[in-house]
Amino acid sequence: MKTLVIAFGFSLASTAALAASNGQESPPVTQYEYGVHLDIARVVEMTDLTTFCGIGPARMTYEDSQMQTKVLEYLVWGTGCKNEY
Repeated sequence: MKTLVIAFGFSLASTAALAASNGQESPPVTQYEYGVHLDIARVVEMTDLTTFCGIGPARMTYEDSQMQTKVLEYLVWGTGCKNEY
């Protein structure tokens, strides 16, 4: 759980830093719901899933067919788990 909170904090901090460095307002974040039609023409950026283990929030920034930039947040299983035997 602690790792999840840290990973989410880094995700928010990097998103804020990116928006500040570009001098542009970032688009609002849409929460994914099952069954929503996604119009994705090009993926711009995705959360690095290797930074956390377990279920956590991830974001995908993409452009739709109208070249509008959108941000989608969804839950995903992080791939940063280490198996120790």
